[in-house]
Amino acid sequence: MDCAIIPTRFPNIYQVSTTDFFYPLVEDPYLQGKIACANVLSDLYAAGVVHCDNILMLLGVCDGMSTTEKDIVTRQMMKGFYETAKEANSRVTGGQTVINAWPLIGGCASTVVSKDEYIAPTNVQSGDYIVLTKPLGIQLATNLHQWLEPTHANHEKIEKAGLNKTEILEIYNKAVASMIRLNLESAKLMHKYKAHAATDVTGFGILGHLRNLAKHQDRKNLEFRIHTLPLLKGVRKVVENLGMFKSLYEGFAAETSGGLMICFGSENDARDFCVEIEKIEGRPAWVIGKVFDSKEVENSARIQENPTIIEV
Repeated sequence: MDCAIIPTRFPNIYQVSTTDFFYPLVEDPYLQGKIACANVLSDLYAAGVVHCDNILMLLGVCDGMSTTEKDIVTRQMMKGFYETAKEANSRVTGGQTVINAWPLIGGCASTVVSKDEYIAPTNVQSGDYIVLTKPLGIQLATNLHQWLEPTHANHEKIEKAGLNKTEILEIYNKAVASMIRLNLESAKLMHKYKAHAATDVTGFGILGHLRNLAKHQDRKNLEFRIHTLPLLKGVRKVVENLGMFKSLYEGFAAETSGGLMICFGSENDARDFCVEIEKIEGRPAWVIGKVFDSKEVENSARIQENPTIIEV
């Protein structure tokens, strides 16, 4: 699943670890550092782990930059990464740096927990309600921002998309704000509302990650069904006007530093979680689906026909 949970030689003590790294997704290296750190930590949060003991930074310095460019870009990426680690009450204690054709940044996050400090992603039951904590459409938003460059191959499609520069920048800024936001508070509330399992939504898209979650359940004969897709406001217009990015509706559009997708045992727990996380963070979460009994032996996941689209 999202991270490794390994028993140690000490009774009921486990090591939890994950690693990931990223090519530039945004133009600002400082923000790229913050996004990378938030994404790395999200794998721990998906397991209900709320404290990370240590992070090792993985850094690629671009050999195609001038000395001045390397110095500025690398320092800013590191600064963003360090600040987000501090926000998470964690620390960066070392890492590895390589020379690469492109800038890279990521990390290896690890922590030690007792058995009651993590939530194994294996206990989903029929009747569970599925919650999502961040909207979809990150990849599309960053692509649109790149299209603003006059020399980009898709620059001429902006007008056809039905959006102007101001609208694209608004979508992009919302996407960046979403990516740098830690999933820490959601991880804390997973314990309060007795979550059965969770995963974070990143590179495989919402349906790709839900299918992976379904595959790893102890119980079989389950169908995970999504009925609602919360999208960044504006991306729906792009999909429908251009006929592109249909993978967003199909559930396979890549996300970066996306939200947690959490299964709760009752509708009340799911909705109370949504109310409290919005109260804490000032941003909504949504009940997007439900788990049903299935006649199939293997667990499955799908998006129902004509899902409800919410624009936020």
